[in-house]
Amino acid sequence: MRVLLYSENLEKIKRSGLGKSIQHQQKALQEVGIEFTTDLKEPYDILHINTYFLSSFLLALKCRLKGIPVVYHAHSTEEDFRNSFRFSNILAPFFKQWLILCYKLGNVIITPTPYSKRLLESYHLNRPIYAISNGIDLTQFQINDRKYASKSFRQKYHYKDSDFVVMGIGLYLKRKGLLDFVELAKRMPHVHFIWFGELDLALVPQEIKDAITTQLDNLIFAGYVPNEEIKQALLATDLYIFPTYEETEGIPAIEACAMKANFIVRDIPVFEGWLEDKINVYKAKNIEEFQQLIDRFYRRELPSLGEAAYQVALERSIPTIGLQLKKVYQIAYEKIKH
Repeated sequence: MRVLLYSENLEKIKRSGLGKSIQHQQKALQEVGIEFTTDLKEPYDILHINTYFLSSFLLALKCRLKGIPVVYHAHSTEEDFRNSFRFSNILAPFFKQWLILCYKLGNVIITPTPYSKRLLESYHLNRPIYAISNGIDLTQFQINDRKYASKSFRQKYHYKDSDFVVMGIGLYLKRKGLLDFVELAKRMPHVHFIWFGELDLALVPQEIKDAITTQLDNLIFAGYVPNEEIKQALLATDLYIFPTYEETEGIPAIEACAMKANFIVRDIPVFEGWLEDKINVYKAKNIEEFQQLIDRFYRRELPSLGEAAYQVALERSIPTIGLQLKKVYQIAYEKIKH
């Protein structure tokens, strides 16, 4: 069984969470010995498709007509398209209809979480849907010299050892909670805030442009940095917050767990059942609760939950994901061939 892992416009999406999930798929298939290719010209028995652009749609349609099993990976929903790019809320209903057309070309559908599975079931796709995490390559998330990482990071961004630093990760999207991140920096001048990630400002609404250009002594927008620096930051900063309003999973959350980071996440449905308040993370429903929890960390009143959080990452390790993908491929193959 040979799988074609197809992802359109990979160069443009490689820095996103989707780009990371595609890398994880490749590693996962290698781990469990499944032969795969990313070259359309090479022979394959199953199509595993990750994107929903026109060429992706046409390739999936071609495979369906030829009797080649199609596994469609549903990374996107109408819900996480909203509050993202300019005009996204106006376009969201039309985007949903396009997603339905694409996803119905799958013999089976994969999506990252039980939450996104429930959303897709409400789309009436009439296809089997399997929740499989995007996973994490734990070999790339080893905690080595925390003191060295902290010193190097703080020197680069001109932080003192005594500075309390809160970090965020994500594209410049309202959905990611970026406006709340800036507001927290305004409310908490005694705390330093740094955000990693970027997006072409031509794609975002004015309120996001205004937020990015906010001039505060305690706020840095660091832009895109290599994943190695993200890992270093998770070791060196005092607290990671994820104020996102909507995700299909949220790879940065798993990465924070892998680095045993002190971690606050917004209390939204996608995290139910795997990120548990006061068990492996702390949860906040609104900006006031984020502020209260950050202040409690600042005053050293809250215990670290890093060891418990690491178990979340272990359950989503690459070999585990590979076995789950293999099972779904077999189901898709048998649906067509028998």
